[in-house]
Amino acid sequence: MFQATRRRLALWYTSITAVLLLLFASGVYLYVRSTLVERVDDTLNHVVEVVERALVIERVNPQKKEYRVNIEASFRNNDNSVEDDRIDIEWFSPTGELLWTTFPEPINIPIHANRNGETVRVSESCRDAINCVCTSESCEEKSNSSFLTPNSSLLLRQVTDRVEIGRQVLGYLRVSHPWFEVSKPSRQLMFDLALGTGLMVLSVAYCGWFLSGKAMEPVNESYQRLKQFTADASHELRSPIALIQTNVQVALSDLESNLQVNETNGAVKSQYKKQLKIIEKLTQRLGKLVNDLLFLARQDSGISKDIFSSCPLDALLMEVVEEQQLFAKEKEIALSLTLIDPPQTEIDPELLDNWFTLNGDWSQLVRLFTNLIGNALRYTPSNGIVKVELTRIESIYRVSGLRYLTPLLKVKISDTGIGIPTEAIPKLFDRFYRIDPARAHNQSEITEKATGSGLGLAIAQAIVELHQGQIQVESTVGKGTTFIVTLPIVQGGE
Repeated sequence: MFQATRRRLALWYTSITAVLLLLFASGVYLYVRSTLVERVDDTLNHVVEVVERALVIERVNPQKKEYRVNIEASFRNNDNSVEDDRIDIEWFSPTGELLWTTFPEPINIPIHANRNGETVRVSESCRDAINCVCTSESCEEKSNSSFLTPNSSLLLRQVTDRVEIGRQVLGYLRVSHPWFEVSKPSRQLMFDLALGTGLMVLSVAYCGWFLSGKAMEPVNESYQRLKQFTADASHELRSPIALIQTNVQVALSDLESNLQVNETNGAVKSQYKKQLKIIEKLTQRLGKLVNDLLFLARQDSGISKDIFSSCPLDALLMEVVEEQQLFAKEKEIALSLTLIDPPQTEIDPELLDNWFTLNGDWSQLVRLFTNLIGNALRYTPSNGIVKVELTRIESIYRVSGLRYLTPLLKVKISDTGIGIPTEAIPKLFDRFYRIDPARAHNQSEITEKATGSGLGLAIAQAIVELHQGQIQVESTVGKGTTFIVTLPIVQGGE
């Protein structure tokens, strides 16, 4: 239990830290990337301003105020630079015709004014210029391998400005910068952030596991001490309770043989006997409580040694029902056991002989059904009915698309008792929980009722879970209650 809690704490530490680191890393990446893009765009806009100021504009027709750009005078140098991060310039006519460029070969990209910057992809296989244009995000995705083969594709960040005087458009100036100035640092930053985040998550996972273990140590120690105390106290209480009960029985036996019956000491005898019987009832009840606590403490601590063997459940139920018949007759309750026969099909004789046999602990299963049948008799009024039914069913489950059948034994214990309120059913298997919290303060009431401790159903559930089964409750107030116990014939993992 504590290891599972420790794992959950460490997992929560790691998950929360991973989410926070992921958000932080995403924010840092987006901020750095946008900063790089803005820096490139600022550089391109600055180049545009510088080039525009250096343009040589000539008047063609003074009367009509027509102007043109002297390309030879404005763009004197067209050297092919071998630098990867060079800035290229293109000059277009007012109709979009390329007139001058610093590119070794013209790129087939349509011209349109855009001072905010855009990312384009140029490929040798690109024939349609429209398909060469993409957004910065899609271009970056497509360029993951482009820098390995620079001759096959190229990503550019471009700024285009329309140069005009008054209403006359002189042409278009486009300035391009390699996109890897953004994508290369972005990829490196993404790798660094992913590596750092991964290492940080692993470190937090280790620290979370270590710190959760430290935090759980006092709780675990206290819990182990509590379990040990419960087990030791239960074990130590068994001996004095047994001695008290033995001495009371001996005293009752001596009382029968030694006291002379007369009018005087007969009354003393009757009162003495009554008091001793009350003590005997109380010690029996206390002994049962100690045994129940010892059983639950051993189950919780995992120190119980359960011996599983072949158990014919039909014979076991017959034995339990026979033991409970005396109490049923005292209350005038009809207690019956019904075994549902196997279907009328060809069944292996060996399987038929072991139709109701499962692998389990005989003594614990006896305790389980004794508790359930005893509760049904206890809370059923006189002239009521308690039915016990045993049948074998097949449960269907699927693994990797394949259908499997697993045999189960199903026991239904139905009564016509007072029933259980709906709101009480979820708490029914809690330890020391009783629907009626009132305690018996009257000794005569104790001798007649022997009120339970509230551990019977908790023990029943523990035994069912030990056998990897299930227990369910169906009840209607005033009509009765049905307990359904389903047990696998062979427990998994054995």
